Formats: sequence, structure tokens, C-alpha cells
Amino acid sequence: MKKETLECIELLKNRFDLVEVSEDNEDTFKGMDMISAMCQVEKHLRNSSLSEGFFEVAEKPLRFISMKMNLTMRQSAVFVLFASECFSSYISIDYIAEKCGCSTIAFLRYLNDIDVLEKRGIICRYEERYYSTRIYRVSQKTINELCGDVLSDNKLENDEKNIIKHEEIIGKELFYDTEIDSQIKKLKQLLDREQYRIVHQRMQEKGVRCGFTCLFYGDPGTGKTESVLQLAKRTGRDILQVNISQIKSMWVGESEKNIKQVFDNYRRKVKDSDITPILLFNEADAIIGKRQEGAERAVDKMENSIQNIILQEMETFDGILIATTNLVQNMDKAFERRFLYKVKFEKPTVEARMSIWQNMLPMLDESDIRILATRYDFSGGQIENIARRHAIDGILNGECAHTLKKLMEHCDNERLEKRERKKVGF
Repeated sequence: MKKETLECIELLKNRFDLVEVSEDNEDTFKGMDMISAMCQVEKHLRNSSLSEGFFEVAEKPLRFISMKMNLTMRQSAVFVLFASECFSSYISIDYIAEKCGCSTIAFLRYLNDIDVLEKRGIICRYEERYYSTRIYRVSQKTINELCGDVLSDNKLENDEKNIIKHEEIIGKELFYDTEIDSQIKKLKQLLDREQYRIVHQRMQEKGVRCGFTCLFYGDPGTGKTESVLQLAKRTGRDILQVNISQIKSMWVGESEKNIKQVFDNYRRKVKDSDITPILLFNEADAIIGKRQEGAERAVDKMENSIQNIILQEMETFDGILIATTNLVQNMDKAFERRFLYKVKFEKPTVEARMSIWQNMLPMLDESDIRILATRYDFSGGQIENIARRHAIDGILNGECAHTLKKLMEHCDNERLEKRERKKVGF
């Protein structure tokens, strides 16, 4: 490559490293989407040597990609180079350099940009050690995001997959300590169809907010999610379950749109349903955590924006929202106020554990049940794991004559922590 071109590329690094998208408005990119922007950039990339002329003619679509993905213009150009060739297979830096008309040596200037794309999960590297050169492909996450951008019209259809019909929920008997049992019964009474209608109507008449927002928090395996399912089953309510991983997008601004869409879809579902469904944020630790003060990184800003939207929606919420979390100590104080009911799920007492053991393994003697419940401080989820493993053993090996001994082996294996081995001294 000519010396002048190399110098030009070096100058471009300073010129295009940061993109000030704040100057742009929606009209600037009206009618543009990721696919069309990438196609426009790709037209100008071939044999461009990534020259200053390329950045000038491709400026608008590059700025759009930069804004959507929070990348520099250099990184956006490199992303399009990879995306135009390596969706299905890995390709080398040599190949990419050849495509844009650079020598491999000249393209090494872009290794830092490639590393950023890799760290962000936009592209992924082939990790076989015997490969002497770096080869990459576009990550599955990026492909999913691009396809989601194209298939955005099908979002309503996809939302149907997140609906749990109450009649499809398998009924289970749950065992709680006295205090939790009292709170769950109160919620069940409130969510009774006729009772809910009366309370909702009277709250409207009084000009009081009509939304019922509940937080189920506590240790894993203590029955938070199952309690939501059984409340829905017993009160005839469907559940619109929020898939938090699907909300978060690598495109700037898309995550915020997605969370707004969740509440819009719920409002539409309430309007179209005879009985108000439940909006469930399961394992909501990722979206109700403490907001980042003075956030600088794009990820932190996006997290704060999502939380602010949820907080605003909860202020005017009209329906039934339940969130579950294991990490209430990390919850932002602003969320604490907005949850009308807060139910703490703790590990069951000995009496509750005995009831769970009896329900899961009714063939056990009361004395065996007491031994297991007393010796092992397990949650309901852990006891269910042991009961399932015992059932599998019975299918594979037949019934065991020493049931208690076998169950105690399963209990010991359920614990991840092992007893420290005694050191042998001389």
C-alpha cells in the first residue's frame, strides 16, 4: 500500500475515533435500518483501502451504525467487513484486508478495533491453538439481533410464546411457614376474579392507583416462581412472562424500546382478556438493581434507562405485576417503594420440610422423614431434586431395599461444598 494511503489511515484514526451522535436527530436517519445501512457501507468498502474518500461517501450509513451499536466509525467499518463475509464460516484477517484493498500489514492498525468487537461479543474468534493466524466470524448474538431487526413486524407473534396459559400449569401443593402462608393466602384472596374486580373498581372510584405490584424475594429454591404459577393456576389467570435476556439488545436505544413494548403488549393483553393476566418478571435481579451514578459506559446508561422506564411504568401501572429476585440487597430503593406487596421466602422450617418430604416421597416412614428434615437444611427445590434422582434410580435399578440410606447419599451429593480433608502429619 502507498505511503500516502497509510498516512491517510493514521489521520483518519484521530478524525473518526469518536462519533458525536448527539448532533443527529431522527430526521437525519429517517427510513434507515441496520440492514440497509450495512448494505450501503458494503458497496463502498470493496477495494476502498479504508481511505478518507471511503469514510466521506459512506459517512451517513456509518454514523447510523455507529449510533445504533455504540461503536466508532472505524469499528463500524470493520464490523461491516466481517458481517458481509462471515455469517456461516470463519475468515482470516488476511482475507478481510484483501477484500478492502489493504495489505495485511496495513490492516494490523485495526487490531484494536477488532478486539473491541470481540470483547463486545459482536464477532467471535476461532480458538483452536494450532491456527497461526486470527480467524473470526460474526457471533450468533449479532445474527439474532440483525434478524430481530428485520423481523420486528413479527414481535406480536413472538410475544405469544411468552404467555403461560393457566390451564396448562400443573397444580402442586406448596408448603410454607406460617407467615409466608398467611401472605400467599391474602394474595390468592385478592386475585380471586370477583374480589379483584370489586377492589379494582373501588380503588378507581377513590382515585387511587389500581395496580397491584408484588415482589417475591429470598433464597433460590424457596418457591418464589412456583408460587406465582400456582397463584395463576388457582385464580384462572394467564401469565405474560418477560424474557429479560431478549429485552437487552446490542443496538443503542433498542433495549429501551423493547421494555416499553413489554408494557404496551401487557396493556393490550389486559384489554383483550376477560380476566386480567399477570405480568411476571422472573429473576429480575438484572433490571431492578441499583442504578449507576454518573454512568459513562453505554451498557450502564442502557441499564439505567431500562430501570427508569420500568419505574415510570410502575407509577401508572394498572394490572398485576409480580417480580422475583434472589438478590434483594442489590435492589434500587426506588423499586422498593413501588412494590405494594413484598413477600420474603425463606428456607422452610423442620415442620415445613417434613411436609415437603412427605408430599414428594409418600412411601417414607414418619421417622425417616424426620431424620431427613432434621439433618438436612434444604429448600423445597433441593428436596425436589433429590426426589427426582430417587425416582430415576428406581426406574434404572429397581426399588432399593435401603431407601433412607440411598436418599441420604443423594442429600450429601446435593451439597456442593465438601468437608475439608484432614491433613496427615508426620
